[in-house]
Amino acid sequence: MKFEKLNEDKIRIILTGDDLIKKDIDFHSFMSNSITSQDLFFDMLDEAEKQIGFVTKNYRIRIEALAISSGDFVITITRSLPDGVKEKPPIKKSFHVKRKSYSLKSNNLVYNFSTFDDFSYFMDFFRKSNFNFNNVAKNICLYFYKNTYYLVFCDVNNEHEDLKKLLSCITEFASFVNCSYLLINKLKECGTISIKNNALKNYVLKFN
Repeated sequence: MKFEKLNEDKIRIILTGDDLIKKDIDFHSFMSNSITSQDLFFDMLDEAEKQIGFVTKNYRIRIEALAISSGDFVITITRSLPDGVKEKPPIKKSFHVKRKSYSLKSNNLVYNFSTFDDFSYFMDFFRKSNFNFNNVAKNICLYFYKNTYYLVFCDVNNEHEDLKKLLSCITEFASFVNCSYLLINKLKECGTISIKNNALKNYVLKFN
């Protein structure tokens, strides 16, 4: 298992098929809310606390598990205190597991980042993950419009080997936006280009 800290309240765990074999759990048991899979999630929470200091005691826990094409699983864990509570005595851990499916329905994709720092955090995680971003899309630009940054993918290569991994990562740092041509044209006409051509590659060249 590989642990990545996305921010103070969110981490990502990469779980391989070999990890499941070591835990004596098959795919169907893992993707169901079985007692065995629940025990595995508790083990992961304990391991996350040991490895990266991600404490979940006193917190509500939300877990999202995404199966990707390589056979691995991307698990995102988010912690939050109950509404209106700043500190609370130790409570039993509880969480809801949401399992995602992936589909791509457009040749153009748009994601919005609240701040440039959010985009930078995404890029830092993206680079550490060693994804291949060459030829992901014909053009990738970062626009600034109405105090928001928009990452626009035009003519997406749906057959790219790392596309699903890339887009699953983005959703942890940005929000998917309706990818209509009207929005893209609006950004081109009224927005300011922060990073042009291949924004992912040019960010690495410009800021590293």
